[in-house]
Amino acid sequence: MIKMYKTQVETSNTIETKEFEKGNWINMVSPTEEEIKLVCKKLKIEEHFIRDSLDYEEKARIDYEEDDDTTLFIVDVPIMEKENNEEIHSTMPLGMIVVRDDYFITVSIKPNKIISELEKNKTKNMVITYKKSRILLQIFYKNAQIYLSELKKINREKEKTEKELNNSMKNKELLKMLALEKSLVYFTTSLKSNEVVMEKTLKGKVIKLYEEDEDILEDAIIENKQAMEMAKIYSDILSGTMDTYASIISNNLNIVMKVLTTITIILSIPTIIGSYWGMNVPVPFSDNSYGFYIVIGVSLLIAIITYLIFKKRNMLS
Repeated sequence: MIKMYKTQVETSNTIETKEFEKGNWINMVSPTEEEIKLVCKKLKIEEHFIRDSLDYEEKARIDYEEDDDTTLFIVDVPIMEKENNEEIHSTMPLGMIVVRDDYFITVSIKPNKIISELEKNKTKNMVITYKKSRILLQIFYKNAQIYLSELKKINREKEKTEKELNNSMKNKELLKMLALEKSLVYFTTSLKSNEVVMEKTLKGKVIKLYEEDEDILEDAIIENKQAMEMAKIYSDILSGTMDTYASIISNNLNIVMKVLTTITIILSIPTIIGSYWGMNVPVPFSDNSYGFYIVIGVSLLIAIITYLIFKKRNMLS
């Protein structure tokens, strides 16, 4: 899907357009082969700029093509994905291509909050399409803010799952905690990569920055650092929580095994005595009319004494 926006210089209104004109912001979400070829032909750029942005494994980086005077910025953005019918927090690459001083292109595999926010605010003079560096930095800043928001959601989910675990320790809750821990690893790795891209941009060698632009970028870097620190804290807490629950589960299993072993020993006493008196040889009380009841009584008495001994030594809890 392709959408194009253009800011009218006279009114500063940003409108959607169908024509390829200088100063356009071109947003591409999961584009088809035909759309990729069309954009590359119209803008005279190499296809790899767009294709690299559509690679799930692509890492945050900056690439510059001197011949085309085209710069590719790739950052990781947070998204929600489905895994085993469960929604998990993950990341994906978002490509931003500055084509000479003419066009600004965003490329993503699927819809995401960053671009959605920009599209919503296009009528509030938040997006001025011919200010390409400004849009780029707005995306950096908005991305860092969304990371912070998603991290708070992860923390709330962790607290909710922890309460459920305290009431009933099930595999579902443990797997949820594991998925959250994995999400925090994704976030931490992506935030570090994004920081490198922003630091390089701040040096001003990649794209021309104005004084106001530098302020936005510095704010974005601060927000990104804050998100990194938050992700690390949450990851450490979650890791410690998982270790604690692993110890609890192991301890509970030991208690169950201890109780079962004790019960097995107690129940084996009547079995042993019954087996002895069941042999086809002369045994005590074999001629006694109350022999059966005497044997049963002795078996129960020994079993009760054994139970009391185990209970006194806390072997049943």
